[in-house]
Amino acid sequence: MKSINANTKIAYLIKAHPDALEAIISINSKFQKLRNPLLRKVLAGRTSIAMASKMAGCKVNDFFLKLKPLGFEIDADSISVEEKRSPLPAFITTLTKGQIIDLDVRETLASGKDPLNLILDKVKSVQSGQALKIINTFEPVPLIKMLEKKGFVTYADVISDDLVETYFYKKSDKAGIDVAPTESANHGWEEVIQRFSDRLVTIDVRALEMPQPMLTILSELDKLPGESALYVYHKRIPVFLLPELTDKKFDYRIKEISDGEVHLLIFRN
Repeated sequence: MKSINANTKIAYLIKAHPDALEAIISINSKFQKLRNPLLRKVLAGRTSIAMASKMAGCKVNDFFLKLKPLGFEIDADSISVEEKRSPLPAFITTLTKGQIIDLDVRETLASGKDPLNLILDKVKSVQSGQALKIINTFEPVPLIKMLEKKGFVTYADVISDDLVETYFYKKSDKAGIDVAPTESANHGWEEVIQRFSDRLVTIDVRALEMPQPMLTILSELDKLPGESALYVYHKRIPVFLLPELTDKKFDYRIKEISDGEVHLLIFRN
Protein backbone atom coordinates (compact mmCIF):
# COMPACT_ATOMS: atom_id res chain seq x y z
CA MET A 1 0.00 0.00 0.00
CA LYS A 2 1.42 3.40 -0.95
CA SER A 3 2.15 6.13 1.55
CA ILE A 4 -0.52 8.83 1.96
CA ASN A 5 -0.39 12.38 3.26
CA ALA A 6 -2.60 15.45 3.62
CA ASN A 7 -2.55 16.01 -0.16
CA THR A 8 -3.77 12.52 -1.06
CA LYS A 9 -7.05 12.63 -2.98
CA ILE A 10 -10.15 10.97 -1.53
CA ALA A 11 -10.69 9.16 -4.86
CA TYR A 12 -7.33 7.41 -4.48
CA LEU A 13 -8.21 6.17 -0.99
CA ILE A 14 -11.57 4.77 -2.11
CA LYS A 15 -10.03 3.07 -5.13
CA ALA A 16 -7.10 1.66 -3.14
CA HIS A 17 -9.16 -0.12 -0.47
CA PRO A 18 -12.78 -1.38 -0.47
CA ASP A 19 -13.34 -0.32 3.15
CA ALA A 20 -11.91 3.19 2.80
CA LEU A 21 -15.29 4.74 1.91
CA GLU A 22 -16.98 3.56 5.11
CA ALA A 23 -13.91 4.55 7.14
CA ILE A 24 -14.09 8.10 5.78
CA ILE A 25 -17.85 8.36 6.32
CA SER A 26 -17.38 7.29 9.95
CA ILE A 27 -15.13 10.31 10.57
CA ASN A 28 -17.87 12.90 10.13
CA SER A 29 -21.54 12.83 9.10
CA LYS A 30 -20.84 15.46 6.43
CA PHE A 31 -19.09 12.73 4.41
CA GLN A 32 -22.38 10.84 4.00
CA LYS A 33 -22.76 12.54 0.62
CA LEU A 34 -19.95 10.31 -0.67
CA ARG A 35 -22.44 7.43 -0.71
CA ASN A 36 -23.98 9.04 -3.79
CA PRO A 37 -21.98 7.57 -6.73
CA LEU A 38 -22.36 10.71 -8.84
CA LEU A 39 -21.31 13.08 -6.07
CA ARG A 40 -18.47 10.75 -5.15
CA LYS A 41 -17.16 10.69 -8.71
CA VAL A 42 -17.13 14.45 -9.03
CA LEU A 43 -16.02 15.47 -5.54
CA ALA A 44 -13.60 12.72 -4.53
CA GLY A 45 -11.28 13.25 -7.48
CA ARG A 46 -10.86 16.95 -6.68
CA THR A 47 -10.73 16.83 -2.89
CA SER A 48 -7.64 16.04 -0.84
CA ILE A 49 -7.61 14.85 2.76
CA ALA A 50 -6.63 18.37 3.85
CA MET A 51 -9.49 19.96 1.90
CA ALA A 52 -12.02 17.41 3.16
CA SER A 53 -10.94 17.95 6.77
CA LYS A 54 -11.43 21.71 6.41
CA MET A 55 -14.87 21.29 4.84
CA ALA A 56 -16.01 18.98 7.64
CA GLY A 57 -14.32 20.83 10.49
CA CYS A 58 -12.20 17.86 11.54
CA LYS A 59 -8.45 17.17 11.56
CA VAL A 60 -6.18 15.53 9.02
CA ASN A 61 -5.05 13.13 11.72
CA ASP A 62 -8.66 11.92 12.08
CA PHE A 63 -8.30 10.49 8.58
CA PHE A 64 -4.96 8.91 9.36
CA LEU A 65 -6.31 7.17 12.47
CA LYS A 66 -9.13 5.59 10.43
CA LEU A 67 -7.02 4.69 7.39
CA LYS A 68 -3.93 3.25 9.06
CA PRO A 69 -5.73 0.04 10.21
CA LEU A 70 -6.65 -0.57 6.54
CA GLY A 71 -2.97 -0.84 5.65
CA PHE A 72 -2.26 2.68 4.44
CA GLU A 73 1.21 3.94 5.28
CA ILE A 74 1.05 7.41 6.77
CA ASP A 75 3.68 10.00 5.87
CA ALA A 76 5.52 10.61 9.15
CA ASP A 77 5.90 14.31 8.40
CA SER A 78 2.14 14.65 8.10
CA ILE A 79 1.56 13.14 11.54
CA SER A 80 3.95 15.51 13.26
CA VAL A 81 2.48 18.67 11.73
CA GLU A 82 0.29 20.60 14.16
CA GLU A 83 -2.82 21.96 12.47
CA LYS A 84 -3.10 25.65 13.18
CA ARG A 85 -5.59 28.33 12.29
CA SER A 86 -4.43 30.32 9.31
CA PRO A 87 -2.79 33.62 10.28
CA LEU A 88 -4.95 36.72 9.93
CA PRO A 89 -4.42 38.44 6.57
CA ALA A 90 -3.84 42.18 6.68
CA PHE A 91 -7.27 43.11 5.32
CA ILE A 92 -9.08 41.46 8.24
CA THR A 93 -7.41 43.74 10.77
CA THR A 94 -8.38 46.91 8.90
CA LEU A 95 -11.97 46.15 7.83
CA THR A 96 -14.74 48.23 9.35
CA LYS A 97 -18.31 47.05 9.81
CA GLY A 98 -19.41 49.24 6.90
CA GLN A 99 -17.04 47.45 4.53
CA ILE A 100 -18.47 44.00 5.26
CA ILE A 101 -21.45 42.53 3.37
CA ASP A 102 -23.01 39.66 5.33
CA LEU A 103 -24.62 36.68 3.59
CA ASP A 104 -25.98 33.85 5.74
CA VAL A 105 -26.62 30.76 3.58
CA ARG A 106 -27.40 28.30 6.39
CA GLU A 107 -31.18 28.37 5.90
CA THR A 108 -30.76 27.92 2.14
CA LEU A 109 -28.58 24.86 2.72
CA ALA A 110 -30.94 23.47 5.35
CA SER A 111 -33.82 23.67 2.84
CA GLY A 112 -31.84 21.50 0.41
CA LYS A 113 -31.21 24.30 -2.09
CA ASP A 114 -27.89 25.25 -3.65
CA PRO A 115 -26.86 28.79 -2.54
CA LEU A 116 -24.25 29.24 -5.26
CA ASN A 117 -26.33 31.50 -7.50
CA LEU A 118 -27.21 33.64 -4.49
CA ILE A 119 -23.52 33.90 -3.58
CA LEU A 120 -22.42 34.77 -7.11
CA ASP A 121 -25.05 37.50 -7.38
CA LYS A 122 -23.79 38.96 -4.11
CA VAL A 123 -20.16 38.75 -5.29
CA LYS A 124 -21.02 40.98 -8.25
CA SER A 125 -22.14 43.75 -5.88
CA VAL A 126 -18.90 43.79 -3.89
CA GLN A 127 -16.95 47.00 -4.49
CA SER A 128 -13.21 47.60 -4.21
CA GLY A 129 -12.24 47.73 -0.53
CA GLN A 130 -15.27 45.69 0.58
CA ALA A 131 -15.51 42.10 1.77
CA LEU A 132 -18.31 39.58 1.40
CA LYS A 133 -18.71 37.51 4.57
CA ILE A 134 -20.45 34.19 3.96
CA ILE A 135 -21.85 32.57 7.08
CA ASN A 136 -21.94 28.82 6.57
CA THR A 137 -21.79 25.46 8.35
CA PHE A 138 -18.51 24.49 6.66
CA GLU A 139 -15.56 26.05 4.88
CA PRO A 140 -16.53 26.47 1.18
CA VAL A 141 -13.16 25.32 -0.18
CA PRO A 142 -14.17 25.05 -3.90
CA LEU A 143 -15.68 28.56 -3.79
CA ILE A 144 -12.56 29.91 -2.09
CA LYS A 145 -10.34 28.48 -4.81
CA MET A 146 -12.59 29.83 -7.56
CA LEU A 147 -12.71 33.39 -6.20
CA GLU A 148 -9.00 33.46 -5.37
CA LYS A 149 -8.35 32.81 -9.06
CA LYS A 150 -10.48 35.88 -9.77
CA GLY A 151 -8.35 38.13 -7.57
CA PHE A 152 -10.17 38.00 -4.22
CA VAL A 153 -8.26 37.64 -0.96
CA THR A 154 -9.93 35.11 1.35
CA TYR A 155 -9.96 34.12 4.99
CA ALA A 156 -12.02 31.42 6.71
CA ASP A 157 -12.71 31.87 10.43
CA VAL A 158 -13.83 28.55 11.96
CA ILE A 159 -16.02 29.61 14.88
CA SER A 160 -17.22 26.12 15.80
CA ASP A 161 -17.86 22.71 14.22
CA ASP A 162 -21.01 24.01 12.50
CA LEU A 163 -20.25 27.70 12.07
CA VAL A 164 -17.70 29.13 9.64
CA GLU A 165 -17.42 32.75 8.53
CA THR A 166 -15.53 33.11 5.25
CA TYR A 167 -14.39 36.53 4.01
CA PHE A 168 -13.88 37.41 0.34
CA TYR A 169 -12.07 40.73 0.08
CA LYS A 170 -11.98 42.67 -3.18
CA LYS A 171 -8.63 44.45 -3.43
CA SER A 172 -9.31 46.34 -6.64
CA ASP A 173 -11.88 46.78 -9.39
CA LYS A 174 -9.95 44.23 -11.45
CA ALA A 175 -11.09 41.49 -9.10
CA GLY A 176 -14.39 39.88 -9.97
CA ILE A 177 -16.09 36.83 -11.35
CA ASP A 178 -17.64 36.55 -14.77
CA VAL A 179 -20.14 33.74 -15.09
CA ALA A 180 -21.90 35.12 -18.14
CA PRO A 181 -21.93 33.00 -21.32
CA THR A 182 -19.17 33.67 -23.83
CA GLU A 183 -19.95 35.89 -26.85
CA SER A 184 -20.04 32.86 -29.13
CA ALA A 185 -22.43 30.90 -26.90
CA ASN A 186 -25.56 32.22 -28.62
CA HIS A 187 -24.24 32.00 -32.17
CA GLY A 188 -23.63 29.12 -34.56
CA TRP A 189 -26.06 26.63 -33.00
CA GLU A 190 -27.14 25.10 -36.30
CA GLU A 191 -23.55 24.85 -37.52
CA VAL A 192 -22.51 22.91 -34.43
CA ILE A 193 -25.59 20.68 -34.61
CA GLN A 194 -24.73 19.75 -38.19
CA ARG A 195 -21.09 19.13 -37.31
CA PHE A 196 -22.02 16.63 -34.58
CA SER A 197 -25.33 15.41 -36.05
CA ASP A 198 -24.40 11.72 -35.84
CA ARG A 199 -22.17 12.06 -32.78
CA LEU A 200 -24.47 13.49 -30.09
CA VAL A 201 -24.75 12.16 -26.56
CA THR A 202 -28.05 13.36 -25.05
CA ILE A 203 -28.98 13.84 -21.39
CA ASP A 204 -31.96 15.46 -19.68
CA VAL A 205 -31.31 17.13 -16.30
CA ARG A 206 -34.54 19.14 -16.06
CA ALA A 207 -36.07 16.94 -13.35
CA LEU A 208 -32.95 16.86 -11.17
CA GLU A 209 -32.53 18.93 -8.01
CA MET A 210 -29.49 21.11 -7.37
CA PRO A 211 -26.61 20.39 -7.56
CA GLN A 212 -27.34 17.20 -9.51
CA PRO A 213 -27.65 18.87 -12.96
CA MET A 214 -24.10 20.25 -12.83
CA LEU A 215 -22.67 17.02 -11.40
CA THR A 216 -24.45 14.92 -14.02
CA ILE A 217 -23.14 17.08 -16.86
CA LEU A 218 -19.57 16.97 -15.54
CA SER A 219 -19.79 13.21 -15.12
CA GLU A 220 -20.94 12.77 -18.72
CA LEU A 221 -18.19 15.05 -19.99
CA ASP A 222 -15.56 12.95 -18.23
CA LYS A 223 -16.45 10.01 -20.48
CA LEU A 224 -17.47 11.92 -23.61
CA PRO A 225 -15.57 10.72 -26.71
CA GLY A 226 -13.38 13.43 -28.16
CA GLU A 227 -15.24 13.47 -31.48
CA SER A 228 -18.70 13.78 -29.87
CA ALA A 229 -20.79 16.58 -28.36
CA LEU A 230 -23.04 16.52 -25.29
CA TYR A 231 -26.63 17.70 -25.89
CA VAL A 232 -28.21 18.82 -22.61
CA TYR A 233 -31.88 19.53 -21.86
CA HIS A 234 -31.88 21.99 -18.95
CA LYS A 235 -34.33 24.27 -17.12
CA ARG A 236 -32.01 27.28 -17.08
CA ILE A 237 -28.62 28.53 -18.23
CA PRO A 238 -26.22 26.88 -15.75
CA VAL A 239 -24.11 29.98 -15.11
CA PHE A 240 -22.06 28.32 -12.36
CA LEU A 241 -21.09 25.52 -14.76
CA LEU A 242 -19.75 27.83 -17.48
CA PRO A 243 -16.40 28.74 -15.81
CA GLU A 244 -15.86 25.01 -15.15
CA LEU A 245 -16.37 24.24 -18.84
CA THR A 246 -13.85 26.90 -19.82
CA ASP A 247 -11.30 25.53 -17.35
CA LYS A 248 -11.78 22.04 -18.80
CA LYS A 249 -11.22 23.34 -22.35
CA PHE A 250 -14.80 22.77 -23.51
CA ASP A 251 -16.75 25.08 -25.80
CA TYR A 252 -20.54 25.35 -25.74
CA ARG A 253 -23.60 26.78 -27.44
CA ILE A 254 -26.84 27.80 -25.74
CA LYS A 255 -30.35 27.84 -27.19
CA GLU A 256 -33.14 29.26 -25.04
CA ILE A 257 -36.34 27.47 -26.09
CA SER A 258 -38.80 29.00 -23.62
CA ASP A 259 -39.11 30.09 -20.02
CA GLY A 260 -37.99 27.01 -18.11
CA GLU A 261 -36.31 25.20 -21.01
CA VAL A 262 -32.77 25.67 -22.30
CA HIS A 263 -30.73 23.44 -24.59
CA LEU A 264 -26.94 23.23 -24.48
CA LEU A 265 -24.35 21.79 -26.82
CA ILE A 266 -20.99 21.10 -25.13
CA PHE A 267 -17.94 19.95 -27.05
CA ARG A 268 -14.14 20.04 -26.84
CA ASN A 269 -12.35 23.02 -28.34
